[in-house]
Amino acid sequence: MDELFAALIDQQDALTELLDDLSSAEWAAPSPCDGWNVADVVLHLAQTNEMAIGSATGRFDEVLTELTAGMEPAADVDAGAAAMVAGQREVPVEVVRDRWLRSVSGLRDALGFADPHDRVTWVAGLLSVRTLTTTRLAETWIHTGDVAIATGRVVAPTDRLFHIARLAWRTLPYAFARAGESMSGSVSFELTGPSGDRWDFVPEESAHTVISGSAAELCDVAGRRLEPADTSLVGTGPDAEAVLRLVRTYA
Repeated sequence: MDELFAALIDQQDALTELLDDLSSAEWAAPSPCDGWNVADVVLHLAQTNEMAIGSATGRFDEVLTELTAGMEPAADVDAGAAAMVAGQREVPVEVVRDRWLRSVSGLRDALGFADPHDRVTWVAGLLSVRTLTTTRLAETWIHTGDVAIATGRVVAPTDRLFHIARLAWRTLPYAFARAGESMSGSVSFELTGPSGDRWDFVPEESAHTVISGSAAELCDVAGRRLEPADTSLVGTGPDAEAVLRLVRTYA
């Protein structure tokens, strides 16, 4: 957990450093998230950090009720996130940035005191504190990239992606179930990390399907930032196309 927690802190710090350099115009720049500018992306991250604090402290339902006060029930998770941003976006960017910083501090405290094996409530149901931490790392990484793209910055991938790639592999059954599809067998990932290291995620039994290639590209696909056809990823086996189509790192 210490290595994972450190990776989350490093990713949060990387985004904060990026935000420190933004002009007012850059805060208003459109992001890769449809309909959201940079300020909206950061607001969304602050809101979901607040939800994660609620999760880690046993107050998830209470926090979610506060964030969605006055809103109509959402059809799905994405619609709910969009509604929360729309309902709270009319504030100066300084307020958004301060809210982000408070959410970062609060989340670090909440996760630091929690047992990584405890099961807590999250959007997709019950999960361990360790998995919750990984999902926060994954979402922060995705949206750090969104801010960088929106403002013309370049953010190089790091070995923090190991945890995100592992999350994508471990949650494949959830991704398939969410789409109403079935896996025909086990899957392995044979990836190359940003530093050139080999990252193999393999099941105990022989894998029916194998996905190989760049870990950074796999994480971009799982974060819905790249289409599989636009990558060098290679899949073999009966579920190869479905894995690359359905793999995800968020609820």
